[in-house]
Amino acid sequence: MKEQTEVGKLKEGRYVVIDEEPCKIVGMAVSKPGKHGAAKARIDAIGIFDGLKRSIVQPVSAKVYVPIVERKSGQVISISGDVAQIMDVKDYAMFELSVPEEMRSRIEVGKEYTYIESMGKRKFD
Repeated sequence: MKEQTEVGKLKEGRYVVIDEEPCKIVGMAVSKPGKHGAAKARIDAIGIFDGLKRSIVQPVSAKVYVPIVERKSGQVISISGDVAQIMDVKDYAMFELSVPEEMRSRIEVGKEYTYIESMGKRKFD
């Protein structure tokens, strides 16, 4: 899910949708308005799920989408290779998440871990 807001209301550390991918804003520069134009903002962001750096330049009054990013917790039911089967603690939904390389030694069956969910995608936090 996503909602709409103006570019001028965004700040570093918040989220924005660029190329239909939820991204975290790491840098923002706003230029002054010129003689014949409006102030423009350059937003540099990194994708939450793919880690790619993206940037956009928009007028400050332009509308952009902001993803709704939720942190949830789930219990690991089973692990097979680099995929863990997770059950959400609140609604008991079952799904699979790929386990990142740096977390493989720490993930244990039966324990709860937090994960990020946004725009139909999930990953370990």
